[in-house]
Amino acid sequence: MGERRIRVIPANPLLTDVIKRKRTLRVAAYCRVSTDDEEQQSSFETQVKYYTEKINGHEGWQLAGIFADEGISGVRTKKRVQFNEMIAQCRKKKIDLILTKSISRFARNTVDCIDHVRLLKRLGIAVIFEKENIDTSHMNSEMILTCLSAFAQAESESMSGNITKGIRMGYKNGRFAFRYVNCLGYRQGADGEPEIVPEEAEIIRMIYQNYLDGDSLGKIKNTLESKGILTATGKKEWSVSVIQQLLINEKYAGDILLQKTYVDDFLEGKTKTNRGELPKYYIENNHPAIIPREMFHRVQEEIARRKSKRPTTQKNSKTNRGKFSSQYALSERLVCGNCGCHYRRVTWSIHGRKEVVWRCINRLEFGKKMCPDSPTMKEEGLHQAILEAINSLAQDKGEELVSCLQDTLVSSTAGKFDVHAIQRQLDEKGREFDRLLCLTGEEESEFLDRKIKKVSDEM
Repeated sequence: MGERRIRVIPANPLLTDVIKRKRTLRVAAYCRVSTDDEEQQSSFETQVKYYTEKINGHEGWQLAGIFADEGISGVRTKKRVQFNEMIAQCRKKKIDLILTKSISRFARNTVDCIDHVRLLKRLGIAVIFEKENIDTSHMNSEMILTCLSAFAQAESESMSGNITKGIRMGYKNGRFAFRYVNCLGYRQGADGEPEIVPEEAEIIRMIYQNYLDGDSLGKIKNTLESKGILTATGKKEWSVSVIQQLLINEKYAGDILLQKTYVDDFLEGKTKTNRGELPKYYIENNHPAIIPREMFHRVQEEIARRKSKRPTTQKNSKTNRGKFSSQYALSERLVCGNCGCHYRRVTWSIHGRKEVVWRCINRLEFGKKMCPDSPTMKEEGLHQAILEAINSLAQDKGEELVSCLQDTLVSSTAGKFDVHAIQRQLDEKGREFDRLLCLTGEEESEFLDRKIKKVSDEM
């Protein structure tokens, strides 16, 4: 066996250049503008036209697509549809080269920028940043790209901070953008101010009135769907949460509460409920009201009352909160005189004959050991007794009842009846009520519910 020898075959860059020149590169371009302003719109169209002409006019290049996101922030790539479509085409090996105006157009997030450049390099795809004159196919170090990406992110962070500061300063002076999107009942008028949509306003009034009449959220939902009423987004199916939001929305009373939510980290972009981290601003009489203020306050009181309900029985209760029921007219209106528990409607079947009665829930679920002397009442007899009582008041004792009420009012207010003082107290309680509403959020608070109920009762 001969002597072992190692022979070096020198590199031939010219050969690789010839191969590249013979191969037609599939080139794509990425464009992005962050707002929908007319000036930016012009820039957007200019970028698209520029790259289309440049790629088609370059020898050895074939247009693989112009990917353009309009009115989208560059901080996060998740919401950039066209950007993600371009990356998907790269994974399918349908693109060889990407052109973009600058690093800030590609991504304003340092991590996103570096991650996507690395991904494309692994796929054998280069990115050319024209403003910075960077070609990732000839880049030996990521240091420059990382520094420039960090500068783009810092610029975006500064812009975000300035915009947020401007918005919050506007809140202090009562300047804000009224959100008409998905806002049932209002539209932008010819003068730029909110105006009421009559047919939609009737829907809002019906929801509020039905709630005060005792309907549950589920029953209101069924009523809206049975009448073919569409939601603000045009859907036939309503959700209980949407109805709940309509009932607590102060816009329908003509007011507006600003800074209910905020964005903590501009990179994540997640919206958080403002639970006292930042100040809120409550503007009264900002626009025409659909719901009278008194009615709106009564609805908030009823919401607090229903939230503060205790379970009628502990047998099947998983929490210390009761469930509101509006299934029957006498639901939650009959109370056992022996144990204080509510009555429940029960259907008996005796020898094939059905009979509806009302019985104490404790007696039903725990037997005589919990409530030994609770009577069973037939529903038919209850209805008859209620009708007789109503007829008696309306026919025989109407004048007597009115006289009694007048005497009671006179005796209770003699020597201390001051209309102006009472009005001042009402105004003060109304302001306190509005302040408490500002403190409420998505998280339920029994303390706030009790406070709202107390202030409402005093009013």
